[in-house]
Amino acid sequence: MAAVDTARAHAQAVLRVRGLALAAAVLPAAVAVVLLAGRFTGRIGAPGSSDAAGWDAARWAVCAVAALTLLVAGLTARAYRRAVPPQTPAVPVARAEAPELYRLIDELADRLDVPAPSAIALTPDCDSWLEDLPPVKRPGPLRPHPASPAPVLVIGSPFLWWMRSGELRALLAPVVAGTAASADPEIAAARRFLRSLDACLDSGAGAAPGLGGGILAVPPRPPRRAPAALAERVTRRITRRLLGACRGHSAELERSVASWASEHARTVDYGLRIAAQEQVGLAYAGWDRLLTRVALPAWRLGRHPAHLNAGVVAALTELSRRDRLADGYGNRLGHRPACDLLEEPGAVDRAVSRLAAELFFGCPAAGAWHELEWADYPAEVVDAGWRARAAALQSALDRLAPQSRPGAPTLTRLLVRLAEGDGEQLAAALAAQLARTTTPAPLLEPDRTGRDLLVDHVTAMVSCAAVDTAGGAPGLDWLDGPVLLLGGVRRTDLAGPVAQAVEQGQDGPLRAWLDAAEVRLEKPVRL
Repeated sequence: MAAVDTARAHAQAVLRVRGLALAAAVLPAAVAVVLLAGRFTGRIGAPGSSDAAGWDAARWAVCAVAALTLLVAGLTARAYRRAVPPQTPAVPVARAEAPELYRLIDELADRLDVPAPSAIALTPDCDSWLEDLPPVKRPGPLRPHPASPAPVLVIGSPFLWWMRSGELRALLAPVVAGTAASADPEIAAARRFLRSLDACLDSGAGAAPGLGGGILAVPPRPPRRAPAALAERVTRRITRRLLGACRGHSAELERSVASWASEHARTVDYGLRIAAQEQVGLAYAGWDRLLTRVALPAWRLGRHPAHLNAGVVAALTELSRRDRLADGYGNRLGHRPACDLLEEPGAVDRAVSRLAAELFFGCPAAGAWHELEWADYPAEVVDAGWRARAAALQSALDRLAPQSRPGAPTLTRLLVRLAEGDGEQLAAALAAQLARTTTPAPLLEPDRTGRDLLVDHVTAMVSCAAVDTAGGAPGLDWLDGPVLLLGGVRRTDLAGPVAQAVEQGQDGPLRAWLDAAEVRLEKPVRL
C-alpha cells in the first residue's frame, strides 16, 4: 500500500501544478475585478479623491495584463484540447477473434481484483504495456462529464508466438495489475494532464515516436502567419515549463505504479514468471536478428514476409538446436503456444508483419508492398538480392573503366581490378552509388563503410556465379538470412577469402575457393 500512497501523492503534486497554472491565469483577472468593483463602489480611488488618477492608471494596467493573460490561457487551453496524444501503432484484436485470449486476461484481472483491460492489441515489438484511451464524454443530467475507459492491453506479438500459454499469463500479470492505477481518479487525471502536455509539444515537432525508439514521419505543416506562430511559441514555452515542473513527479508516479503492480502480481504465477523472463530476452534477440538478417533484405526489394512471428519461432528453435546454453528451450515446444489462443493466428500474423514493415522500413521503393511466403524467400529475395547487388557492383566497375567502356559482368574482370589494388576506389564508387539509390533503414542496421559494402557485393556476385555455373542454390538460414548452398550444404567459408581480396588485394585464396567449387570465372553472371 505504500507504493499506492506514493503514486497518489505524486499524482496530487502534478495536479497541484495544474492548479497553480490555472490560478496564475485567473489571478490578474481577479485583481482587475476587485479594482473595478472598488471604483464603482467608491471604496478604491473614488472620483475626486487625491489618489484617483493613480488608481485609474493601476486599473487600466491590471485590466490590460488580465486581458492578455486570459487570451494566452485561452489559446493554451485550446491547444491542449485539440492536441491528440499519440497512440502506439498496433493491430487490434477483437474478442470474437481471440475469445480464449480474452478469457485468460479476464480471469487474470479477476484473480488480481483489478479492472479488466477494455481491449487487446498486438504490436511488432518485444514489450507489453497498457495504452490509456482518451476519456469518453457521456451525457449527464446537467452537462457532459468525462469518463476514462479501461486501458487497452498491448502485447508484443513475438511473445504470443514464442511463449507458452502459462508463460504468457505469468508475464502479463504485472501489466494487467496496472489497470488499477488507471481506475484511480487522481492518477488518471494526472496522466491525462501529462498526456495533453506531451501531445501539445509533439503536434508541432514534425515527428511522432515509433516503436523501438523509431520515428514515424509526419507531413510538414504549412508555415503559419506571424500572430499564429507567436501564439504557438508562447504555448510551447508554457508547456515546457509545466512539463519541467511535473517531470520528477511524473517519473516517480509511474515508478510507484509499476512497483505496486509488480508487488500485487506476486500472488499469480510468480515462480513461472521468473522462468518466463528468461524467454523475454531470448525472444528479443530472435526478433531483432530476424528483422535485421531476414526481413530487411526482403523489405529492400519491396516484399514483406507474411509470417514474421512464425519465423521467430523457427529462428529460436534453430538457436536452441545450435546453442548448448539453450538445450532446455526445445522441450518447451511440446506445450501449447499462446498463439493458439487466437482463432486465426495466420491472419493476425499477416497484419502484424505488414505493420512491422511499415514501421521499421517505411514505404518500399516500388510504392507498394508485395506479400511474401517463406517458401518463396530463396528465389524472390536471396537470388534477386544477390543479382541486384551484382548489377550495382558491375555498374561501379563500368564507371571506373578506362573511357567508361562497359565490360562483361565476369568474376575474372572483378578479381583483376581487386588484385590491381583498386578496392578503395571501387568501394568509394559503390558507396556513392548506393547512397543515391538505396533506401536507408537506420532503425535496423548501423552505418556501413564502403569497404563493408564492397565485401557484401563481391560475395553476392560470387554467389550468383556459383548458382549459374556450379549448381549452387540460394537458401534461407533463420538466424543469418540469405546463404549459399552448394551440394545442398551451406557454405560458411566464403567470407574470409572475399575479405582478403577486398581489403588486401590478395585474390589467391578466393580463386582457390572458386576452383574448388568449380565456379567458372570467365562466364558472365546473369544480372
